[in-house]
Amino acid sequence: MSLAIPMVEVLRGDFVESIHFGHAVISNSNGEIIEAWGDQNRLTLPRSSSKILQAIPLVESGAARNYNLKSEHLALACASHQGSEIHTNIIKKWLNAIDKTDNDLHCGKQFPSDPLAYGELIKNNCKPCQYHNNCSGKHVGFLTLSEHLKGDPDYNQLDHPVQKAIKSCFEDLTHTANADSAIDGCSAPNFACSLHGLAQSMAIISEANEISSSSRTIATYKLTQAMLEYPHLVAGEGRACTELMLAMNQRVVVKTGAEAVFIAIIPELKLGIALKIEDGNMRASEAVITELLVRYNMLDRNHPMAIKRLKGPIRNWNDIKTGEYRIVFNQKEINCYCKRIFGIENKSDFIVNSISVYKIF
Repeated sequence: MSLAIPMVEVLRGDFVESIHFGHAVISNSNGEIIEAWGDQNRLTLPRSSSKILQAIPLVESGAARNYNLKSEHLALACASHQGSEIHTNIIKKWLNAIDKTDNDLHCGKQFPSDPLAYGELIKNNCKPCQYHNNCSGKHVGFLTLSEHLKGDPDYNQLDHPVQKAIKSCFEDLTHTANADSAIDGCSAPNFACSLHGLAQSMAIISEANEISSSSRTIATYKLTQAMLEYPHLVAGEGRACTELMLAMNQRVVVKTGAEAVFIAIIPELKLGIALKIEDGNMRASEAVITELLVRYNMLDRNHPMAIKRLKGPIRNWNDIKTGEYRIVFNQKEINCYCKRIFGIENKSDFIVNSISVYKIF
């Protein structure tokens, strides 16, 4: 088993101040690995990067059709939004349409990360609601599916029909048997799989079309198209998912997850990408997903949104440039890196010796 490899350096002046280690897999729908770095079998909690997988039963079951859900709703079901009005206005109307209130959600109250929405709450001395939670779209989707399945109110419990349907779908697409789970930040189960399995599931989704005889294929197509159509609903202004999808002219779905997981769905190439940064730092996961999208000709390296995440720059409070990021997982770059830092001549030697290298950090 290979351990994590160096993927991103953080520079301050000429000094390498930090190094982010990680793993990445690019797969097709058959599970054939196109490229991989680090440990392709690393057991991973995908966190919010798996929201499209969690939303599939909402559409596949017929619940979305029965409740007349539009693409906006489907995009929010897959979103980690920032609680701005464009997000919460739809969430509130959706709750009302299924005859539910904020109290029926189980995601927890969270201050919005959108500055304007946050400022309004503070100015008016108001507390946040659950619909401000970045996962509220997913949870209203759970509620909608629960109503359709005539489930009880505790839709976030593992033995609930909603979560059973999600687990079955997750295991199917990631090729995982008896997936373990942990409680996510929004109190819903988050199922674990290998990084390879996660990448393969995104490749399967990348092949979806609207004329298939498979209800699941049609469901994944509708969810993918909703995310591509409404990138601002998937995250929000200034956020990596929204900015990268817009920079790629809405041809590729990207979705981040907490603790530095990132996925990409590339319909044109019929490929899926999954990555995980070991220290959980999302500046590194954003840099790596950007680099991979550039390498596969989905994103212009010189686009401002690519430069922002590939290099920075890092600035201090006086707006002075103090550093930048550097990608170090090219074969040539890995060889140079290992020789410069560890006195190791090539990548294979690095992998063999990676246990001692890993311990240094």
